[in-house]
Amino acid sequence: MARDDWDPDDLPDLSGRRYLVTGSNTGVGFFSCLQLAAAGAHVVMTARNPSRLSRARAAILDQVPDADLETLALDTSNLGSVRAAAATVRGRVGLHGALFNAGIVHPPKEREVTRDGHELVIATNALGHYALAGAVLPALAAARGRMVWLGSIATKLFPWDPIDPELVDDYTPWRAYVQSKVATAALGFEADRRLRAASVPVQSLVAHPGYSLGGRTRRIPGVSAPSRRKRLLGGLQAAVAQSKERGAWAPVRALVDPDAEGGQYWGPARTYTGAPVLERAPRIAIDPDVGARMWHYAEHATRTEWPYLKGRRLRLR
Repeated sequence: MARDDWDPDDLPDLSGRRYLVTGSNTGVGFFSCLQLAAAGAHVVMTARNPSRLSRARAAILDQVPDADLETLALDTSNLGSVRAAAATVRGRVGLHGALFNAGIVHPPKEREVTRDGHELVIATNALGHYALAGAVLPALAAARGRMVWLGSIATKLFPWDPIDPELVDDYTPWRAYVQSKVATAALGFEADRRLRAASVPVQSLVAHPGYSLGGRTRRIPGVSAPSRRKRLLGGLQAAVAQSKERGAWAPVRALVDPDAEGGQYWGPARTYTGAPVLERAPRIAIDPDVGARMWHYAEHATRTEWPYLKGRRLRLR
């Protein structure tokens, strides 16, 4: 049972614990790293752009001078980059948690394909994280750790297309985003089912940041510099929007709350804004048929089988 006295501004002592966060250079990923570091955790900050990652690290050190940080280049749209980064992470003992935050929020107007041949948005938001999760699973299992997948309130905006997940025939930017977020959440819940079935001591949870806007977020040199226009638009949506800093509350709680459990879905108390609480997951995300279908797709698209789960396949329902 989750506690009702959780204070996102006063996290438990995380000294001696090691966490990896994708997309650490800005937004929810940056503030997740900041909150974890302030609680004493060793944080592996990852992003695809090394210079932006370096600026984000410096920004955290400005606020938490004794922060225990390391940086690692990782582009989740590139499976080669995912495997190289995972090899570095695996080479060190124990990983207590991984937050799969990196993603494209504003997809390109026209469909783009990665060097691995996959539609860019679903590759970045879902497939890369599936491959990364499998690659770091031994490190998570060694520490009896936890993985958290970033969901979205946008999953209800468009019907999910199970036949054409990469939208080869009917691409639009928002449809691509929704496809990727349904895939991400479904993979997170399916991971929990499969890890339990295989008795792997790793929990898989899903969390979402609500409606978090740059225009509601404080200015941090090198990381967050919302324009006057963004500030204005953020102010107009103040009743239903929150900062990226508060958007990190639910994913961070899912990652570190000792009372959280695999298979749970965390988000803001008022759906769009508020304190981090347990929520009811979208029906499509917890549908075992959707989860099995997405797993089968991700496994073949990335040519990645998770260790410990080999030979224990769940049939495609």
